[in-house]
Amino acid sequence: MPELSQETERRGAVLPFGLAEVTGPSMVPTLSHGDQLVVQWGARVRPGDVVVLRHPFQQDLLVVKRAAQRREGGWWVLGDNAYAGGDSTDYGTVPDELVLGKVRFRYRPRRPDQRSPFAAVRWALSAARPVFSDRSASRRLRAR
Repeated sequence: MPELSQETERRGAVLPFGLAEVTGPSMVPTLSHGDQLVVQWGARVRPGDVVVLRHPFQQDLLVVKRAAQRREGGWWVLGDNAYAGGDSTDYGTVPDELVLGKVRFRYRPRRPDQRSPFAAVRWALSAARPVFSDRSASRRLRAR
């Protein structure tokens, strides 16, 4: 995830929604590299929600993960891609104050190679989608 500028942080405190961009493969297949996210800052988090948080060791870095389980001291967060790493299996529980918001919506920008009419229609049907909580994924991820 990109770093937050101070201006973005001020807007995040005033406006309930903000934007973020996904970098990396840790949330594949739910989110892909380059996806644009609409984040509801300060939203109530439940197990299974996709959340934006500050990395516990590098707090200028934002991370997108799934809140798998509420534990003592914070949230146990995991990526949907088990092979990507960079989640609570590496840095433990994430304190509540580092969980910034819940992802509500995903927009997948059109790739330059999607030129045919069929590709354009396929992109249009899948480009914008809400991001729902996945309770079954939460139970599955807790077992890891």
